[in-house]
Amino acid sequence: MENSPALKALIRKNAHLFWYTKDSEKENLPLPVVLEFFINYADKESIKELFEIVGIKNAAKVFFEQVKTQANRSNYFPEFKNFFKLYFEKYAF
Repeated sequence: MENSPALKALIRKNAHLFWYTKDSEKENLPLPVVLEFFINYADKESIKELFEIVGIKNAAKVFFEQVKTQANRSNYFPEFKNFFKLYFEKYAF
């Protein structure tokens, strides 16, 4: 699935978060990758903007799928993983 123009613009605006990715590929990163890097490295305003673009319920669904499948080997920083578990449980469902 291709990213929306709004999501592509947000990725461009926060391109520094994806330092390891070629500039030509950043806008096409899948949502799970974008979500992970925003949660780990972006400021709260950028995260809020991401949730407005993709929808908080969709972001929560992707987050919980990642956390569930990665079990003990998660790429989220532990403190952010805990915070967003609580955040999504309160505001997404």
